[in-house]
Amino acid sequence: MSAFANALFHVKRAFHFFAIGLAVLLVGCKAREQRADLVLINGVEPETIDPHVLTGQADGRVAGALFDGLMQFDPKTGDAVPGIAERFEISPDGLTYTFHLRTNAAWSTGDRITAEDCVLSWRRAVTPETVADYAGQLFYIRNAEAYFLGRTNASTGKRYTAEDIAMQALDDHTMRVDLVAPTAFFPELCACWVMKIVPAKAIEKYGDRWMRRTGVPFSGAFTLESWTVNDRIRMRKNPHYWNAAQVQFEVVDWLPLHDPNLALNTFLRGDADLIFDKRRVPAELIDVLRQQPYTHAFDVFSTFFYRYNVTRKPFDDPRVRKALAMAVDKRRIVDRIIRGGELIATHFTPPGIRGYEPPQGIGYDPEGARELLAEAGYPNGTNFPLFRFLVQSTTQPIQTAVELQEMWKRELNIRMELQPIEWKVFLRQQSQTNFDLSYSSWIGDYKDPNTFLDMFMEKNGNNRTGWRSARYDALMHEANSQADKMKRFALLREAEAILVRAEAPIVPLYFEKGLMFYDPNKVEGVYSNLVDEHPVWAMRRKAGRPSTLD
Repeated sequence: MSAFANALFHVKRAFHFFAIGLAVLLVGCKAREQRADLVLINGVEPETIDPHVLTGQADGRVAGALFDGLMQFDPKTGDAVPGIAERFEISPDGLTYTFHLRTNAAWSTGDRITAEDCVLSWRRAVTPETVADYAGQLFYIRNAEAYFLGRTNASTGKRYTAEDIAMQALDDHTMRVDLVAPTAFFPELCACWVMKIVPAKAIEKYGDRWMRRTGVPFSGAFTLESWTVNDRIRMRKNPHYWNAAQVQFEVVDWLPLHDPNLALNTFLRGDADLIFDKRRVPAELIDVLRQQPYTHAFDVFSTFFYRYNVTRKPFDDPRVRKALAMAVDKRRIVDRIIRGGELIATHFTPPGIRGYEPPQGIGYDPEGARELLAEAGYPNGTNFPLFRFLVQSTTQPIQTAVELQEMWKRELNIRMELQPIEWKVFLRQQSQTNFDLSYSSWIGDYKDPNTFLDMFMEKNGNNRTGWRSARYDALMHEANSQADKMKRFALLREAEAILVRAEAPIVPLYFEKGLMFYDPNKVEGVYSNLVDEHPVWAMRRKAGRPSTLD
């Protein structure tokens, strides 16, 4: 046995004995329950798996197995391809989309999915009472934003209603949608969480707890069999799914293992088949694990950053925001904590979009930071108030926050306290802008700068900073209605410069490097793509080859 293999053996052995005492956390009362055909370690316990309401990636993975959209993401390329709709047509002026639904598209109850179902589902997503943070993705549809914001129609003097939104069922299999302006990425939007097709009629009947009701219809490849909090979510194959022939696994379990040691040990001993991301394994072992055949690295369209609450002093002052940003040594964070091959970030939009050159933001300049802080009225940190940094209570985010705390104390003589909280509460506090600073990340929903930049428009539910800029919003509106790609990118670049340099309501830290853990000799159909989409319906069991975990 080589020195490396010997070291790994002892790591696995240590994790094995560590997990013996904690195994009850994994299986709870269901210790003797039969193992699912596929077991996935998803990380945190979902806050919700309602695709119109959720905001976290772990929640979205689960919801994506239960609900399909008119479009879906190709697991190999990350591009939008037909889902419930087998095809669509675009009018010559780019303003009208006509979707043709598959004749075999059906709910899990066996009832046909109709164009009216799709219209009602999208209406629900943009209804204010749904409280969808992603509702802005439907604002490209004519009158959707006006309805969401409760505006009044100037010609009628009446408020816009859901029926005024420019989408209609022409017949059972045909849906027409009229846009505000030509929108090149609209097909990609149709594949995103908030535009998944949910059973609006059942939701209206059962209310907020609709997903807990037996027999509720699902539009995706799987149905929800059970959800035991802090244990597992169990799904079963939907026999009525339009692409059911391609779905191999009958029973799938999703495990909410947020402890990295327990998650890695569960995977290494064969009790789970896949770990979705590197935050589910110990950060100190990343260098060792990256050398293993079950570790798969890939580029992903994702940025980690922190955001300010600009409604709270002293972060209402751009000079303060920029001073803190200039005192952050991002290289130190990446090399000491993240250790996954990440690139440091000064702009918000990750590299990888052909033709788009993001603007450079704020660099590392401690001396300049001290000068700027003094100019804002806090020389050497004098009278700078104690502030709190909201962070989810997992290892890597906390370690990153500790580094930031030390940097700001050392370079600016200001004090920050950590506020670590569990995932569900973290999302709620961030959504309510109940923080001073907040650790954040964003994975692009589609391969376009807009998926990063439109979230900081004033009315976007994902803004969560309290920041607003009329100039920024105007640039974004102009860019989103621009058909010429290069002119559009120039406008987006100008907007991004406001975001990361002139105003700085956010500070990019690094661009994510994707890591997944699965045995390629046991599971296949898991592909690398920029949008980090890995649908379960595409996964396959591979038999006949020795495991790489042996």
